[in-house]
Amino acid sequence: MDVRTELQLAAIAEITARLGRQGIAVWLRGGWAMDFHLGRITRPHADVDWFCWAAAADRLTVVLVELGFREYGEHDRRLQRDFLRDGVDLGVALLGRDAEGHAVVPAGPHAGARWPAGMLDGPPGHLDGLTCPIVSPQAQIEIKKMMPVWVPGLPRRDKDRADIELLTAALTGRNPFAGSGATAQDHRHAD
Repeated sequence: MDVRTELQLAAIAEITARLGRQGIAVWLRGGWAMDFHLGRITRPHADVDWFCWAAAADRLTVVLVELGFREYGEHDRRLQRDFLRDGVDLGVALLGRDAEGHAVVPAGPHAGARWPAGMLDGPPGHLDGLTCPIVSPQAQIEIKKMMPVWVPGLPRRDKDRADIELLTAALTGRNPFAGSGATAQDHRHAD
């Protein structure tokens, strides 16, 4: 395991524990959510992506700053908060709720657009003795498939195709590497 991966895992453990004590709900999303679902590290990750309720965003920011993270302004703060500490980059996408309680985009031109149904309802993921709330694997697949549609001009990335294959295989009980001679190592790409 490389140093960045070790630092990211340590940050995930620290953040999950601290926010849990503060009553601030977060869910891993992206590559780390997939790894926690699969129970193994599939590739190095450039960052750690999360979801958090927009109503808790200011409290989350205070806690992360107390943990030594520095907020930087890469995205619209109504939609995502970005943080950095010792080379560990966090992207916290914010969620709103519609009148029926569904997770939605909280602001901006797509305010009110629903995220996949059941996205936050899955069981937690487990990796290296850590347990962390994660986006459901079904929602991860839908998000990875739909991002180029939802964000015109965003290319479909090879790592997203590989992630979709790994998650689909895990959900169907199929080994995506069987017969190909490939291993999880062959599918590693930085997030």
